[in-house]
Amino acid sequence: MIRPRQLVLLLWTVLAAAGPLFSAAPPLKMPPLKYRDRMLPNGLRVLTVEEHSSPTVAIQIWYHVGSKDDPEGRSGFAHLFEHMMFKSTRNMPAEMLDRLTEDVGGYNNAFTADDVTVYHEVVPSNYLQTLIWAEADRLASLNIDQPNFTSERDVVKEEFRQSYLAPPYGKLSLLIEQRSFTQHPYKRPGIGNIEELDAARLEEVQAFHATYYRPDNATLVVVGDFEPRQLNQWIDRFFGRIPKVSRPLPRVGVAEPERTRERRYTEQGTNVPLPAIAATYLIPPAASDEAYPLRIADTILSGGESSRLYRALVYEQQLATSVSSNADLREDISLFSFRLVLASDKKPEDAERSLLAEVERLREQPVGSAELEKAKNQMVTAQLRERETPAGKASALGYAAVVLNNPSRVNTDLGRLQVVTAADVQRVMRKYFGDANRVVIHYLPESRD
Repeated sequence: MIRPRQLVLLLWTVLAAAGPLFSAAPPLKMPPLKYRDRMLPNGLRVLTVEEHSSPTVAIQIWYHVGSKDDPEGRSGFAHLFEHMMFKSTRNMPAEMLDRLTEDVGGYNNAFTADDVTVYHEVVPSNYLQTLIWAEADRLASLNIDQPNFTSERDVVKEEFRQSYLAPPYGKLSLLIEQRSFTQHPYKRPGIGNIEELDAARLEEVQAFHATYYRPDNATLVVVGDFEPRQLNQWIDRFFGRIPKVSRPLPRVGVAEPERTRERRYTEQGTNVPLPAIAATYLIPPAASDEAYPLRIADTILSGGESSRLYRALVYEQQLATSVSSNADLREDISLFSFRLVLASDKKPEDAERSLLAEVERLREQPVGSAELEKAKNQMVTAQLRERETPAGKASALGYAAVVLNNPSRVNTDLGRLQVVTAADVQRVMRKYFGDANRVVIHYLPESRD
């Protein structure tokens, strides 16, 4: 008997092979974001989008500092400040941002990535002035003292335990970064590690803050219900008085060498119920034109349960309980990774062979038009949904400005994604997914010998 999910997969396979039943629809067009872009004398970049669809406003401040900028031997400093920025300032007690947002029906949060640290809030628009003041205050007068440093270091260490030591495959996530890069600081764990955090001194943390938390390393993004002239006055009043820093901004200058041969590793974990496999390939930076077909290849390979990898390894061959790919696009050099967890009693060698066979198939056989359009539609839909809210618009604009170094790409990237062809996908697969550009990790349960 064919089960319902198997029938859906069978029908999709037939349709993908047959090609589209109808002529392709014209590319969807997203209304452009009409943003304003200005620079304060102290170097702060300000990007704003006025829109009155709801009486709310999104405020984001993107600091161009991420885990790749952590000092040598002190991984976790960028992540540490994601936490410390919510502590006390000269004018605010600790956790005051929660009161200024949550108590009025809004929210706040932050995240640290390889290249950026981002703080973001959404509040009713009549509280915009207060949040502009608060963001300026914690940039200019954060209290970086021993009590704040100690408490937040403990929080980060506990995050490390919960995210990497406790889960069965947490260590594998660290190994993917460590084994994939030989020179570039992307190899260091963004979350930090306990030994290096314990070794850190307060004066080192203060120096890191003074180096990167400055107006000319920040981009303020405001999207939503505001009056532009009034907003500019608030920004000038609160941010404009922060002095300009004359010291040059350090930037990572290390280039990751090109891979010239496949590298293989076998690692063990103490609480691993089933073996896992990871494979990675170096790919171009996020701003590269080749990022578009690589993102589509990622979606074709693992975008949902009807994707190639899921159909082949989970449903048909039953070699894996889960499988995924990820085109992790970064500012300097990017990483395309695969991860799978084996099914019971299956051999890692067999699962790896099937995984690489699917990669090779996408390299050697042009993707069909129906499958290509399906992948594009998945990605376009995700972007359109993101743009439905002020916060989504702010995130897209901030990413374009800071990571892609071009805010205008917030209005052009959707169109460039939609014109990717099957030949484009095959070209980048052949260029970057060869044997010499591959790192393979077999992650096994710890031997009980």
